[in-house]
Amino acid sequence: KMIKDLISALMQEATSETEHKGWCDAELATNKVTRESKTAGVEELTAQRDEQTTLIAQLTQDIEDLVKAVAELDAAMAEATADREEAKVRNAATIEDAKAAQTAVENAMAVLKDFYAKSAQATALVQQTPAEDAPETFDKPYTGMLPEGGSVVDFLEVILTD
Repeated sequence: KMIKDLISALMQEATSETEHKGWCDAELATNKVTRESKTAGVEELTAQRDEQTTLIAQLTQDIEDLVKAVAELDAAMAEATADREEAKVRNAATIEDAKAAQTAVENAMAVLKDFYAKSAQATALVQQTPAEDAPETFDKPYTGMLPEGGSVVDFLEVILTD
């Protein structure tokens, strides 16, 4: 009987050890799956961190480039503004010159019209009879060099309208 009890105890112990070994194997397998899963998660997170670090570096460089571009645009804008101000001053001077020239042309026209109005009635230097020895070139009246026989007054009127 003692041997049977011993065999029975050994069988129970063997069954218990087999159950314990099965439980250990299951736990080891579960731990291995968990470890592999966690390792994959760590690797994925590390890869994401590296990507984000690279993205941060790229965006930082882009920001620096854009800041430089903005500074260059600001400088170009300041230069263009200065050029426009300079051109505005020159344009204002040109306008003043043009107004003064317009006034001068108007005054010259008034003087010439007055002179021609008075000279049309003047007879002091008019020849009463043609001279016998007058050259042939004076056969017809002189119409001037302007097109269509215009006068200085016509020329000044064209200048004034321009």
